[in-house]
Amino acid sequence: MTDGPRELSHDLPRTPADEATLEARRGKLKVATISLCGCWGCNLSTLDLDERLLPLLDRVTIDRSSFTDIKRITGRCDVGLVEGGVANEENIETLRHFREHCDVLVSVGACANWGGVPSLRNSIGLGECLATAFLDSPTAVPGDRPTIPLHPEIPQLTDRVYPCHEVVHMDYFLPGCPPSNDAVFAVLDAVAHGRPIELPTSLTHFD
Repeated sequence: MTDGPRELSHDLPRTPADEATLEARRGKLKVATISLCGCWGCNLSTLDLDERLLPLLDRVTIDRSSFTDIKRITGRCDVGLVEGGVANEENIETLRHFREHCDVLVSVGACANWGGVPSLRNSIGLGECLATAFLDSPTAVPGDRPTIPLHPEIPQLTDRVYPCHEVVHMDYFLPGCPPSNDAVFAVLDAVAHGRPIELPTSLTHFD
């Protein structure tokens, strides 16, 4: 178990992660992104930055990401943005890889922060979920003997869906389902210009 969520706020004391963003760096900052067990909506908020992305690209280069189709982090990264919760063994391995190779990790969105919609299965149990999906499915062909798929290339599901901070230490938490593009921009702009990450409540308040 790691430390619990620490929401982005200017009222919080500065941490080593803050100092990392303040340190003067030469060249571009390297940012990596990953979507674990989620809907990819948080990544769409990044794409919704539209023309605001262009000046950021003068200061930031995107490494491992669904945007670049790079499958593994190619070297040390300054910031990792993680969307989605942890629902299988592959998610665990990927998240630990990010923690090992990124100076700062940000949980982006409700699934990464709390488990989100996928974690609804936690109250039912994995066995019952699999039985409903495969053995007792209303789409099962009468007379067939349905089975639960089991193959080495299919990642093994975890007993429950975990928020990222229960697997590795996360430095910041960006709420929302998904976070607004303005909130994502505030984080990326602060990182790109070496400022502490701060978000006004107007960007993290949801009616």
